[in-house]
Amino acid sequence: MSKKVLIVTGDAVEALEVFYPYYRLLEEGYEAVIAAPSVKTLHTVCHDFEAHSETYTEKPAYQLPAHAAFSDINPEAFDALIIPGGRAPEYIRLHESLKPIVAHFFETNKPVAAICHGSQVLAIVPEHLAGRKLTAYQACRPDVEAMGAIYEKETLHVDGNLVSGHAWPDLPGFMREFLRLLR
Repeated sequence: MSKKVLIVTGDAVEALEVFYPYYRLLEEGYEAVIAAPSVKTLHTVCHDFEAHSETYTEKPAYQLPAHAAFSDINPEAFDALIIPGGRAPEYIRLHESLKPIVAHFFETNKPVAAICHGSQVLAIVPEHLAGRKLTAYQACRPDVEAMGAIYEKETLHVDGNLVSGHAWPDLPGFMREFLRLLR
């Protein structure tokens, strides 16, 4: 039986950070389920780094169906978790059904991968991150440190069952390390 991976996200997810992992999982023969606050068509965004801007810019990107709502997810049915970035993490972390889902993956030592602003979702389970090392988009460093974790400046980091990446340019290494843990 194929392994099953949960991807938690919502509107304004960074397009590359959700599509790249989703298609890599399918390519490897895994089942990938995209969960959001509700079952709907999600609107993704493209974050890019442009010379004229001190931070990333944002443009509308592709639509993406959410297969399941957080409230319908049984995390025990999944072998691993991926948390993409973008702006989605800042509001999905407020959904009451998400905390027990994320906590389950740490409590059972299943692979967890968070990239870019995905670290904002990890902030809802600080008891599982205290003392752990991870990386995230540089603007998320205060959030990482506030949860008691140690911010790594490198753009890719693995700490036990946790794979973290700085931003979408790090997706090849991010998915390589995640798939290594999943196998």
